[in-house]
Amino acid sequence: MKGKKKFTLTRVFTFDSAHRLTDYQGKCSDLHGHTYKLEVSVAGHRDHRGMVFDFGELKTLVEGQVINRFDHGYLNDILDINPTAENICEWIWDTLEPLLLGKGCILARVRLWETPTSCCTLEKENG
Repeated sequence: MKGKKKFTLTRVFTFDSAHRLTDYQGKCSDLHGHTYKLEVSVAGHRDHRGMVFDFGELKTLVEGQVINRFDHGYLNDILDINPTAENICEWIWDTLEPLLLGKGCILARVRLWETPTSCCTLEKENG
């Protein structure tokens, strides 16, 4: 008998935002902007349709809760935290995770790219 297979689906988004880091010594303490790339991954088992989660529904969810809030905004005014990549990633996680409850999947990973060479990844821990 074959075991159940767990699938991971990922949608990729971009948004442009400005921020400055507080309590930081360096160039990023000054106002600057990024074209962020956001990857949101959900994981689970296929349902009767053969789907884990609808890509369109994931797009609607992430755009409504994250992209529309952040795009062309000043993150220091939008968030009540120091807008580091780590803190933004956690805010996105904490915003999206409860909205997936009862949807047949879990939030598996949030990856936020500040530049083409620098990103932060937050993943679901086992146990």
